[in-house]
Amino acid sequence: MDKSTHLIEFEMMLLGRSRLTARAIRGADRLDRSWYALLYRLIMGGPMSIGQLSDAMGLDTSTVNRQSAAMLRAGLVNRIPDPAGAIARKLRITAEGERRLEADRTDSVRALEDILADWSSEDVAAFAEYLKRFNSDIEQRHGRP
Repeated sequence: MDKSTHLIEFEMMLLGRSRLTARAIRGADRLDRSWYALLYRLIMGGPMSIGQLSDAMGLDTSTVNRQSAAMLRAGLVNRIPDPAGAIARKLRITAEGERRLEADRTDSVRALEDILADWSSEDVAAFAEYLKRFNSDIEQRHGRP
């Protein structure tokens, strides 16, 4: 590995522990990080079974099952019959889930805008494109869109 790869790994570790998101702004009302990701996926892909969510997120089915049960209790998702007629039920985000997700997204975007305020629009756009490319390459490597 070259020095740049080591630097990327270090910077990713710092980013992973960063508190720049909504939790720092709104505290306890913020969605759990795993709920945020699962709800975001349901917004993007529509209702999904636990197995489909597990595959899409690259998580163990038992993890998604645990998280979805907690989100059901919190009123963030509900279960609906599979429109294709399969026995499995699908999870669908509720209006409350959408409201909480959007509140967290808004707070996160504001926090990012504050951090990036001194960056040129070209630098912000380039950074966004590099992140998109990086995430796309990770998804391709793991066979998940």
